[in-house]
Amino acid sequence: MNIPPPETLLVETKRVSCDGASGIRAGENYRPAALGHPRIYLEIDEHGYVDCGYCDRRFVLKGGPADGADQASLHDISEGTDPGHR
Repeated sequence: MNIPPPETLLVETKRVSCDGASGIRAGENYRPAALGHPRIYLEIDEHGYVDCGYCDRRFVLKGGPADGADQASLHDISEGTDPGHR
């Protein structure tokens, strides 16, 4: 059974970073986020998306093959479940 990722972000570059907390409010009246994970850098390949191995965020390249697709129908390529990805 395929389920959609918990969070999908549309990005304009093939190289992205994820720390799991970048969407949490910060600023003068807020404490730094204690949530998150180590910052990692990910590269979007020919499938048009990449999933973070820590928090399962999906980064979709704007205008790429996965842009506008049903995210639940895409295989989790980080787990190696996509037979065409090797």
